Amino acid sequence: MKNFVKYLLVWVSQNLSIPFWMVGHVHLSMNVYADIHEILMSFGMNIIVAVGFIIDYKEQRKNKM
Repeated sequence: MKNFVKYLLVWVSQNLSIPFWMVGHVHLSMNVYADIHEILMSFGMNIIVAVGFIIDYKEQRKNKM
C-alpha cells in the first residue's frame, strides 16, 4: 500500500501539476479568496504536487547512484 501511495503521488505531481497551477492562477486572478475552503483546496493541491516532485527526485537520485 505504501508503494502505491508513493506511485500515486508521483503520478499526480507529474501529470496534473500544470492543470492544478493553471486553474489556481486563473482562479486567483478572477476571484477573491474569501472562502477558507478555496484557500485550503488550493494549498492542498500544491502540497500534493510538491510532495510528488520530492519523492520522484529522491528516487531518481537513488537510481543514478
